[in-house]
Amino acid sequence: MTDEQAAPAGPEAVTAAILVIGDEILSGRTKDKNIGYIAEYLTAIGIDVKEVRVVGDEMDRIVEAVNALRTRYDYVFTTGGIGPTHDDITADAIAAAFGVGIGPHPEIVALMRRHYAETGLELNEARLRMARVPDGADIIENKISKAPGFRIGNVHVMAGVPTIMQAMLDAAAETLVTGRKMLSRSVEAHMGEGDVAKPLGELQDRYPDIGIGSYPYFDGKRFTTQIVLRGRDESRLDEATRAAETMLEELRISKADGGRP
Repeated sequence: MTDEQAAPAGPEAVTAAILVIGDEILSGRTKDKNIGYIAEYLTAIGIDVKEVRVVGDEMDRIVEAVNALRTRYDYVFTTGGIGPTHDDITADAIAAAFGVGIGPHPEIVALMRRHYAETGLELNEARLRMARVPDGADIIENKISKAPGFRIGNVHVMAGVPTIMQAMLDAAAETLVTGRKMLSRSVEAHMGEGDVAKPLGELQDRYPDIGIGSYPYFDGKRFTTQIVLRGRDESRLDEATRAAETMLEELRISKADGGRP
């Protein structure tokens, strides 16, 4: 589906938050590669990411974040902390957040026994930790390393390893309710952000239903600006885009004539 196509009829907007869990992210030892991927993926299918949080491997902080986010947004997607080591406490924290017990899921145990028998690796106690999920949780399939993620309520719990997370997100996406897709248009200003700031603010006042952002960058010769317009009504978005193009052309003419924008 392209930006020019709207999503099938559904809720006008479906919202989500991303919760990244892990001391290694906060210390800088591991560079997060999941936030941008999840945000882009969800935007493409009609879900708006409204908030991102990063917390360490601390039970209370994870519980607090999960409970805050799951009551505020339609979906929460967590990454990290579901491996075999002592500091992988995400599953326990999610269970605590929902006030339920936690234990080995028979289906996951059977799946892991088959997988490790086929690979010749030992299914030891540490690896069996990955079969523990909160009571009442559903499995999110993992086609890469087999140990699945899980969903409970509106919270989707996924691995931190990017390739595994991506496989889990593909599996989870099949169950998601999506909204009307957010469309976007980009317009090159060919001038600095300070030149366009005032008229761009006036344009935003004219189109309060359209999100209008300015993004300065260096094009190799000078600083210039890209203007991005976002909205769900395609005709309204096109109208605002034409207005932005007209505004920029008038600014360029004014500057060429020595006038002040």
